[in-house]
Amino acid sequence: MLPDNVRKFVSDNHRAVLTTFRHNGSAQMSIVTTGAYRDGVAFTTTSDRAKLANLKRNLRCSLLVSHESWREYVVLEGRARIMSSDNTEAEELSEALRDVYRAATGVEHPDWNEYDQAMRDDRRSAVIVVAEHVYGTTT
Repeated sequence: MLPDNVRKFVSDNHRAVLTTFRHNGSAQMSIVTTGAYRDGVAFTTTSDRAKLANLKRNLRCSLLVSHESWREYVVLEGRARIMSSDNTEAEELSEALRDVYRAATGVEHPDWNEYDQAMRDDRRSAVIVVAEHVYGTTT
């Protein structure tokens, strides 16, 4: 569970850098748009991205969520929980993708049917980073 101050920070700031680990152990970093979701911080990604392949092999990751000034930030070190068509029922995945969109943007999509189709076409997954350790300027 995210501490209240961290949940508020990640609800107000959506710019993030995800660190996953390649097969050889080296770091791979990706810019993602995030939002507080369930017991962590979530984003979506397409099935062909290195970050998803890395996470499927090794759930360990770090996520730095930053204020736009980069002066305030929070880092979540932990493990990813992946929701994809491989392991999640279609309706549950659709709702999760919608919820992550809302969390990351703060708005409703103007056409959820169009959004759902785009998510299926892109073969998107929802990734929730669940923190085991949190640090930063806001903790």
